[in-house]
Amino acid sequence: MTVVIPKPNKQSYNSPKSFRLIVLLNMVGKLIEKVIGERLQFHTTSNDFIHPSQLGSLKFKSTTDAGMALIHIIWSGWVKNLLTSILAFNIVQFFFFLNHRLLTLILKKAGFDNYIVSFFANYLVDRKMNNFWNNFISPLLDVNIGQGSALSPILSALYLSPLLYILEKHLKNLKISISIISFVDDGLFISQSKSFHISNCCLFCSYNVISNLLEKFSLIVEHSKTEVFHFNRSQGIFNPPSLDLSPIGDTIL
Repeated sequence: MTVVIPKPNKQSYNSPKSFRLIVLLNMVGKLIEKVIGERLQFHTTSNDFIHPSQLGSLKFKSTTDAGMALIHIIWSGWVKNLLTSILAFNIVQFFFFLNHRLLTLILKKAGFDNYIVSFFANYLVDRKMNNFWNNFISPLLDVNIGQGSALSPILSALYLSPLLYILEKHLKNLKISISIISFVDDGLFISQSKSFHISNCCLFCSYNVISNLLEKFSLIVEHSKTEVFHFNRSQGIFNPPSLDLSPIGDTIL
């Protein structure tokens, strides 16, 4: 059972993106998922499988940690007289597009026993739901990992970890100096240099790499939510150059 809730302060509700789907599970099912989620968290944190830049979906990490990490990077750059540019991006309908087969392979790579991998291989198959919206009830629909599930945070962190390690390796091979902060389906690329033009080049290349990698993981970037921010220590007004992402499907920011 899934309840459809309108997102607040939307200019239009003509698009499905203007609504949030909340999965309602029975209490026993929630408790079982909670226990399984706790064990998955313990295992993955004990073997350092989760990429260190992933600050969401994990115990003892929160949006506050992400904010403090970002502030630390910006201020550290200012000490070195470096300008900071940030590219923020979002993954479209992250939980809906997770590849089940790939997720089970990642669980195996993370060192889980075969019976746990087999459990999730069966758990994620043939899942159905009804959407409830006021008095309307939809027919049964296929569903992946429910956003309201207690397992969705840790499974999302596990799913993204290999991608982040591959991304880090690609950027290193391209000699692109970028800091990464990931928070579930939101990500930040942070570039620091003496010039905003140089930072924009690094952000453009990084955005191109992550877009291609996400496609291989059955995910895509939601270009309409991509934003760029520039931080300058000077007190006066400054006009940083625009970042043209149109060659890779986005707009000029």
